[in-house]
Amino acid sequence: MFLFGKKRKQKLSKVLSLHGMAIRYVTERINDNDDIVGRGGSISIRDGEVIVFASSDVIFRSRVEETEVSDLMSGDGVVISAKDIAHGNAERTIIAYYVYYRK
Repeated sequence: MFLFGKKRKQKLSKVLSLHGMAIRYVTERINDNDDIVGRGGSISIRDGEVIVFASSDVIFRSRVEETEVSDLMSGDGVVISAKDIAHGNAERTIIAYYVYYRK
């Protein structure tokens, strides 16, 4: 998908805003079941890649410009879709649920 101008900047700023987000757990829909694939981690943007780290492992890794991101309606997390570099360029969609700290 090719985006130009304002739409491309909005998409990139949304992806870049995920940097440093602490996550409680990560799920992936497999055969109509939402399976937890990782717990306790974070989302990082490094060297033009989105990296989801949880359960002491890289759960998901993709290029920033190829990554589709959308917030959950509840605001509790984010849906991330792209070709996963860490798992043989398979097209994957994961849901990362944020950790909220009470002040």
